[in-house]
Amino acid sequence: MAIATLPSSHHLHFCFFSSASSKFSSTTQLCLNFPPKNRVSLVICSSSTSPPPPSSSSPQVSEPTPTAKSCVNAGLDLFSKGRVKDALVLFDTALTLNPNPVEAQAAFYNKACCHAYRGEGKKAAECLRTALKEYNLKFGTILNDPDLASFRALPEFKELQEEARLGGEDIGYSFRRDLKLISEVQAPFRGVRRFFYVAFIAAAGISTFFTIPRLIRAIQGGDGAPDFGATAGNAAINVAGIVVFVALLFWDNKKEEEQLAQILRDETLSRLPLRLSTDRIVELVQLRDTVRPVILAGKKETVSLAMRNAEKFRTELLKRGVLLVPVIWGEGRETKIEKKGFGLSQKAVASLPSIGEDFDQRTQSIIAKSKLKSEIRFKAEVVSPAEWERWISDQQKSEGVIPGEDVYIILRLDGRVRRSGKGMPDWAQILKELPPMEAILSKLER
Repeated sequence: MAIATLPSSHHLHFCFFSSASSKFSSTTQLCLNFPPKNRVSLVICSSSTSPPPPSSSSPQVSEPTPTAKSCVNAGLDLFSKGRVKDALVLFDTALTLNPNPVEAQAAFYNKACCHAYRGEGKKAAECLRTALKEYNLKFGTILNDPDLASFRALPEFKELQEEARLGGEDIGYSFRRDLKLISEVQAPFRGVRRFFYVAFIAAAGISTFFTIPRLIRAIQGGDGAPDFGATAGNAAINVAGIVVFVALLFWDNKKEEEQLAQILRDETLSRLPLRLSTDRIVELVQLRDTVRPVILAGKKETVSLAMRNAEKFRTELLKRGVLLVPVIWGEGRETKIEKKGFGLSQKAVASLPSIGEDFDQRTQSIIAKSKLKSEIRFKAEVVSPAEWERWISDQQKSEGVIPGEDVYIILRLDGRVRRSGKGMPDWAQILKELPPMEAILSKLER
């Protein structure tokens, strides 16, 4: 089921549901997902089957005129049945029927879902770019939707994500703003530093402006000319100050961009899905404060050996909340697309209660923590391996590691990266490094 975002001050989502009657009509429901206390829905009825042939005694009933909304609803009905090509035609038709902004956003967004399913990354990216730029689509919707899981593993998504991070051409401006708010919390004195950098640059620039004429007079010499050495020294100090503070300002800006990129990777990591031993699918963020995931990425033989070695320390690793997450290079490319729907299976999607919610809301698991803990064992299986591989490759690039090498990544209880390394981990060393879950250090890590 595809989801798009309403252009309003609230973070709202809408989706379409269809249920067909066997004889006369189908009821198509447009649900507007407001915050829990403000949930409403609009119901639109449209004919799903041809009416019986009119008799001579009954008046002729004309077919309802197609509208953008009816075309989107009909397209979604075909979308849910796997008739992607026909759904695309209806979404294109909706865009020709003078749609309002909400209908246009839905048409472009669902076109992107269809193109993603067909493996048409460039077309999907263009549809999403239009929805972001012209119809106020929230970038978080793209990150959340399981229908776009295959698209998020493509280079086109990486380009779109980078545009959103930079706020280019008004694409994802609100997304970059949210990232900057998180950055300010993590580096609260950056704004103060920049204020002083700019103030010192301005002061040195003004001083240089008045020093240059004096320096010229000192060079020309004559009666009343200032001392050349002192004037040249003052000018040199001012210029050096400008160079130093400008360099510091650029360095601070570079560090901010690196921090935004890291925050984006952390946010992407928090949305990656796992399948627990009970076959429940959860996002990684739902396991915060509960486990310390250890990601093992590499060739199948290497990862299998690391898993067998970990079994020798199973009891002690469990006391430290370790959850093994094996990622085999290449599994993402070998995953077959399920033809009955988009992205994850319907059973998997139903197991993702946090999809579409705000980040802060997702951190509060719908399932009781005690019940979730009972479902967590020693190992979890990755869902959407291509997304996991792409995130690990990005993390490797940020740390100067060649993508594709065997690596391990240990996460903290709060979901952030604790440390990583090449090859597979030394489990005995990890036991020394990680405190038990009941220890004070573990409580401070949450």
